[in-house]
Amino acid sequence: MPLVFGAPRQMHALPAADMHQSMLASRSILVCDDEAPIRHVIAHRLRTGGFTVREARTGLEGLKAITGPEAFRPQLIITDYQMPEMSGIEMAALLRKFDATASTPVLMLTARGYTLTPDELATTNIRHIISKPFGVRLLLDRVQELLDAPPPRLAA
Repeated sequence: MPLVFGAPRQMHALPAADMHQSMLASRSILVCDDEAPIRHVIAHRLRTGGFTVREARTGLEGLKAITGPEAFRPQLIITDYQMPEMSGIEMAALLRKFDATASTPVLMLTARGYTLTPDELATTNIRHIISKPFGVRLLLDRVQELLDAPPPRLAA
């Protein structure tokens, strides 16, 4: 049964964050995947690369980590497409509606051969899609590309 949310600003407001402070913080990444071995390998490699990492098992858990009272402000979100409670694409679409996360890039992990429609991409900040299985080197290269890329201009 799909989850239905009200407008994100009505769901609960994002806590105020000092943008300058977050830009000075170490690079942070949220990793959402319901497959623990994949999530742990990704998180471990990122941590050994000097990133601050928070893990979530579902899109809903990831959304709560970002919008909750102790909000985690990642510079990048890596998420699986298919997860229980809320898919990665549903989470990415909701995060695009919040001012604080409207331009946060998302790297989507998908089952082999799965593609997203142009409409799905247009309503999210998904910047790269990687099919499983994938090599860790490819993932780390895409992470670096996304963190080095200038933020996209959002339509007013």
